[in-house]
Amino acid sequence: MAFHVHRWRLRAAELTAWFLAGAVACVLHGAARAQVFVVGEKSAMASVSTDFHPTRIELPSAPITERGKRDLVRNLEAEQGFAHRALPVGEDLILIANGNLTPTGDAYKEMLYKKGQSAAPGDRVVLTAVTVKDDRIVIDLNGGPYLNHRFLRHIDINDIPLVPQDGAQVTGCRVTLVFEGGLPEVSAPEVKALLDPIVDFGVKTSAEAYADSLPPFLKTAIEQHYVLVGMDRKMVLAAMGEPLSKVRELVPGSTTRRYEEWIYGQPPQTVRFVRFEGDRVNQLRIAALGKPIVLHDKNELRGYLDPQDTHEIAMGDEKPGNGENGGRKPPTMLKPGEAVPGSSKRVLLPVPTASPAQVKSAPVTPSTTPADKTTDLPTASAP
Repeated sequence: MAFHVHRWRLRAAELTAWFLAGAVACVLHGAARAQVFVVGEKSAMASVSTDFHPTRIELPSAPITERGKRDLVRNLEAEQGFAHRALPVGEDLILIANGNLTPTGDAYKEMLYKKGQSAAPGDRVVLTAVTVKDDRIVIDLNGGPYLNHRFLRHIDINDIPLVPQDGAQVTGCRVTLVFEGGLPEVSAPEVKALLDPIVDFGVKTSAEAYADSLPPFLKTAIEQHYVLVGMDRKMVLAAMGEPLSKVRELVPGSTTRRYEEWIYGQPPQTVRFVRFEGDRVNQLRIAALGKPIVLHDKNELRGYLDPQDTHEIAMGDEKPGNGENGGRKPPTMLKPGEAVPGSSKRVLLPVPTASPAQVKSAPVTPSTTPADKTTDLPTASAP
């Protein structure tokens, strides 16, 4: 009988647990049904702004030269800005210089909805590739609309893929800036101004912020892409960017000193050879087509960062000396005027001080010593 009662109690417990589980499931199901909502294109893109205001930048009329194309690529690649609007993934954005953007309106929202978003308004974007053609400039943002080696990813040799499938996804955007009538001799700042409805380049780069901290003549030289003898590497990078090539050689007549030469430009354009010894430019050679080589080897910084005023921190920060040949004496624990232990000069010993108990019990007597004089202190011979 006890066995059957115990078994009935187990069944009752199981039925109670089953009933509670069902009740909880019904409540959760009802709550889930109450929170179901459907997201469509209109609701997802409701907050996306498609307002567009064309630029009004006055452009030159002369066609661009080969040197101008190279300067555009060099000065635009790796530049950073902030997105003015939501940018879609893909290559379908076409911007007419001083004109409209295609697509626009609902078509722009549809592209964002179907292809995804590359950058939200206010996100930082990087110009990862710049291609200059006869009537347009193709600019890839955040890696562009294609993966690297996208064709080689489909080729296997003996079941070994040429490019491994690393799971990378396209997250970039491509903007094509079209110039009606052909590409004129535009500069990098003018291209940035034309891209302003899409990307804001108004925030200073690190090179621009660094140039603002320099004297006016150096800031002007960096803005005009000039190299002055005496500049350090950071100044040259701010003025000219990364060089096309670098050469490192021994200084003629020396077996230990080396120099490094940065080369900017290729024939037939003007070529600049910037030579560094240490961290400073000590020679600049400018080779223009049909002209003799111009050599600059005199310091042109007008006293700024003068090597004579530059202090180089070394081990101990100072060479040891006796103070007669430019070096300072080594540090000591002796007081000024105190003799070195072991010498025949006498030194002053510290005055013995009384304990607080002795001071309290000692009778107070009027002092007979003037306030501006001191009593003779006991002396002793130096050990």
